[in-house]
Amino acid sequence: MTTDTRRALVVRGGWDGHQPVAISDGFVPFLKEQGFTVETSEDLAVYEDAERLAATDLIVQCWTMGTITREQSANLAAAVRAGTGFAGWHGGIVDSFRADVGYQLLTGGQFLMHPPGFHDHTVHVLPERADHPVVAGLDDFAVHTEQYWVLTDPHIEVLATTTFPPDELRDRPAVMPAVWTRTWGAGRVFVSTIGHKTDDFDVPEVRTLTERGLLWASR
Repeated sequence: MTTDTRRALVVRGGWDGHQPVAISDGFVPFLKEQGFTVETSEDLAVYEDAERLAATDLIVQCWTMGTITREQSANLAAAVRAGTGFAGWHGGIVDSFRADVGYQLLTGGQFLMHPPGFHDHTVHVLPERADHPVVAGLDDFAVHTEQYWVLTDPHIEVLATTTFPPDELRDRPAVMPAVWTRTWGAGRVFVSTIGHKTDDFDVPEVRTLTERGLLWASR
């Protein structure tokens, strides 16, 4: 265990299909081992407490869809801008609060669609990002899960991609960001589109890059 004590806040809820409690609980022991005190909230009202957010080193969000108020969104963005880290995976971070443009600017991306069901695809770690602490030492790896089509901000730093093959609507492959980071003022944001189900994190590379992403984002 590290000697530093940092504060992590896990905010979870929304659509139950992404198992927000079960999956986020899987990362709580890791955060504690890394020296964090961890609190959880299943109510977006926690984003109304600006002082609490400002005193938090890392917010891990697993909240799919739902509605965020203007005050909650503004407080979250302000906390990150001042240095609080923000991180998450899959729909818990990029399929949240679809009507809130400010939130989408904060995350740097928004889920649009995925092909039906789970299927095999490869996550490609970009060679030019191979020294980034989130993906250092990781090679391309295979997953069997949802593959997200996302709309993204040009200012994100893409660490890994997936490729959609041509289909009846598209005559050529589409390379899509799958894992990225960004800065927001003094704060850091980490996003992975992988993580629909608990066993997605049984893939060693998925688990590793997610854990590293949480640490990278933290103040």
